[in-house]
Amino acid sequence: MALFFTTRHIPQLQGLPLSERMQRLEAAARKMTAPEKTFLNVLKLLIIVPVFALILRTATDWSSLIWAGAVFLLYPSVVKPIQYSISAKYLPQQASKE
Repeated sequence: MALFFTTRHIPQLQGLPLSERMQRLEAAARKMTAPEKTFLNVLKLLIIVPVFALILRTATDWSSLIWAGAVFLLYPSVVKPIQYSISAKYLPQQASKE
C-alpha cells in the first residue's frame, strides 16, 4: 500500500480540481469496510487521547501544553495519508476528465 500525502499524488485523481478530488475521496471513504473504518477511528483515538492527557497535566507542568499542541499538530500528518491510501483503492481506475 502506497502512502499518499496529498490528493494530488493519487493517480486516479490527478488533473482534477481540489473540490472534485475531495468529492471523489468522500465517496470512496463511504465504501470502506468496517474493519478499515475501525482502524482509522482507533488510529485517531490513539492520537487524540494523549492530547487530552497532556492537557490534564497542565495543572502541574505547563510544558505539557506545548507537547499537547505538538501531538495535535501531528494528527493530520499521520491520519490523512493513511486515510487517503485506504480510500484510493475504492476510486475508479481511470478518472474521467470533464
